[in-house]
Amino acid sequence: MERLWTIMRKELYHIWRDPRTLGLILVLPALLLLLLGFGVSAESENLPMAVADLSKTDSSRRYVEYYSASKDFQVIADALSEEELLTLIDSGQVQVGLLIPADFGRKLDTGETAAVQLYVNGSADPTNVQTIQLKLSAIGQAASQNILVRQVTRSGTGLGLTLPIESYIKTLYNPNGDRKLFMIPGLIPVILELQALLLSALAIVKEREQGTMEQLIVTTIKPWELMLGKIIPYLLVSLFTLLAMLGMGKLLFGISVAGSFWELIGVSLIFIIGSLGMGVLISNISQSQMQAVYMAMFLVLIPSIILSGMLFPRDNMPWVSLVYSELLPVTQYLNITRAIFLRGVSAGVLWRTSILPMILLSIVYFAASVMVFRKRI
Repeated sequence: MERLWTIMRKELYHIWRDPRTLGLILVLPALLLLLLGFGVSAESENLPMAVADLSKTDSSRRYVEYYSASKDFQVIADALSEEELLTLIDSGQVQVGLLIPADFGRKLDTGETAAVQLYVNGSADPTNVQTIQLKLSAIGQAASQNILVRQVTRSGTGLGLTLPIESYIKTLYNPNGDRKLFMIPGLIPVILELQALLLSALAIVKEREQGTMEQLIVTTIKPWELMLGKIIPYLLVSLFTLLAMLGMGKLLFGISVAGSFWELIGVSLIFIIGSLGMGVLISNISQSQMQAVYMAMFLVLIPSIILSGMLFPRDNMPWVSLVYSELLPVTQYLNITRAIFLRGVSAGVLWRTSILPMILLSIVYFAASVMVFRKRI
């Protein structure tokens, strides 16, 4: 027992005398609990919605208000045509689209039945998609009943009454609610980030622990050259992993890329570079491999799984969790993979909303790794 106590006391002393490791052990789990505890919500509220009101009448505007007045939907865009409405859904800017035809107001005024078309982004979690469909149906039915009551009040008769509005809901991209179509494009970004981050997070700190960093410092190699030399081999490994996962998705799950394969490869390379840059940055600021792995797991990997939208919707996240998730390249890349995989969207549609932010993040993380390494020299 005395020998056991001696070893335990020695390890406790090592932990206590290393304030950085002690801080990581005590602070990171608490911060992560707060970040994820407030950020995770399975209930979708204030879902972004676009409206194409081709009627432009008082009746159509009042009908739209039934949806905008609900806490479930938030009208953020007005489309001029059905094509523009579908483009907003393709790009991921909105989750729901409402198309009101040009004869909507006339049919209501003449006592005919008007029809509206609702589009739902089916590339989201099938469970959430079903919930959205139920909410849309409930709101549409309530609106139609209220309009019917007003018509009865004005006419003073209740004979031969039918609901004045019929709403048709169309689920795009994944109408059957196949959960594999939702999960596989979400797993690929997380697996790629896991591999790239852990491999690169140990790159610099391993050299330091083995005592070979001094040999690199005294050479004429520049910091950016050293960072690229560390990143490129892992970039090739991650690219091979991506191709293997795409092949497995096709062979084992029957999931193929609906959009451009080469555009997917191109944006994947940008994402991998950003993930490797984050890993090298963590490696530069870590004193040991244990610190590097701990920081990679708690600062990047776990938030990437929870906050990126892979498992839970991001619509109800508080601003702190939302901002943190936007700083993770996997959030943008996950939007891109689901858009190209399921929706067949081209890179041009996603340029402003996802691709450009991911490029900027990749540049920032790589530049930060170079700057931090130069400071340590």
